Amino acid sequence: PQEAVERCQTLRSHSWMVRTFVKHSTEVEEFPELMEIVRTVFDTARALETRIGDPAGYLHMLNKKLGKLRKAAEKFRTDAPHASDHTNFKQAMISMDACVVALEDVLRDVSSSNAAPDSPPSGPEDQME
Repeated sequence: PQEAVERCQTLRSHSWMVRTFVKHSTEVEEFPELMEIVRTVFDTARALETRIGDPAGYLHMLNKKLGKLRKAAEKFRTDAPHASDHTNFKQAMISMDACVVALEDVLRDVSSSNAAPDSPPSGPEDQME
């Protein structure tokens, strides 16, 4: 779990850079709907930063917040092209989508590594071939 938290922190740094870019872009003045990604990334960061020392709590909170982050990234993918056709916005959309997918992958990997192994056969009927 601690390695998963460290990986998530690295991945989330990408979303933080997208947040910073969008927050300080001039386009946000004419397209305030872009602020949703800014607020969602900030909200996720605040919720997770208090749990860095508690890997299980961190991963649990990330699991709770990831759906909202995914929806914000989807909305950003829809809104950003209306705000600007610039490469920076295109790359920001790619970065947000990649961040969400990678975070989902980390959670899936942790979940599958914590899954209970298959049960041993319980009786003679289970041992028959």
